[in-house]
Amino acid sequence: MPAGADRRRVQKTVLITGCSSGIGRATAHAFNDEGWTTYATARNPADVETLGEAGCELATLDVTDQSDVDRVVDRILDEEGAIDALVNNAGYGQFGPMEDVPTERVHEQFDVNVYGPHRLTRAVLPAMRRERDGTILNVSSVAGRVSFPGGGVYAGSKFALEAMSDALRNEVREFGVDVVVVEPGTVRTDFSDRVSRETDPEEADGLERSSAYEAVYAFFDDTGLIGGDGPGAVEPELVAGEILNAASATKPPARVQPGTPARVGVLARFLPDAIRDKGFDLIRNFVS
Repeated sequence: MPAGADRRRVQKTVLITGCSSGIGRATAHAFNDEGWTTYATARNPADVETLGEAGCELATLDVTDQSDVDRVVDRILDEEGAIDALVNNAGYGQFGPMEDVPTERVHEQFDVNVYGPHRLTRAVLPAMRRERDGTILNVSSVAGRVSFPGGGVYAGSKFALEAMSDALRNEVREFGVDVVVVEPGTVRTDFSDRVSRETDPEEADGLERSSAYEAVYAFFDDTGLIGGDGPGAVEPELVAGEILNAASATKPPARVQPGTPARVGVLARFLPDAIRDKGFDLIRNFVS
């Protein structure tokens, strides 16, 4: 019997990626406070030290490294006997007009936001199928349903994650495994800081920022619509609470949108393309 198997009968186990800040950190606290055995992971162990002090189990995990993924999953299964929930939260936003973003940057974006969750999912599924129980929660975005100028690469990665989640949900349902897509809108995190770095020509090494798309860059620089300062931004704790609720539910929904702005935002996908395009024209005229 694996070490920790007895404890698991009364205490569930969750693996969370990307816990260094924002949604991941808040989610680790939420699960830990609710009594779950919480494995909080990040690429830099120093970033999650305070989570360890709060009672979380810590692990170094780079979602782009298969050996890291295998090592962490094997450790949890050895110590706990099973993984009841996987929260694929690690991710970042590569922004910029399609012409200005080098193809290698697109590869890097998909390696973290798409291939990373795929690696983790493949690693945990055999044990979940064996237990005939488990929940995989993929943190997407409203941008996983509605793309926008300057966000094609990021939205593309989230669209891909959503498509994979839809397929997976129907592949594993017969094994008692649930798949939930979490679609936040604007969240008060340091996400906007990285957006600024990714689109700043002095900081974004490799971004071929051209003068042809000044209106697109103004969208990021002047509106505050991307990242933690935009209108309707919610606290990461709200998102964390929705993730915890979905992981704890007997029959969780296929998708959850934390906060009213997110629930309204995803409805834009139902608008005719011409109307949605005109909306972007209005924003472009406003910031130009």
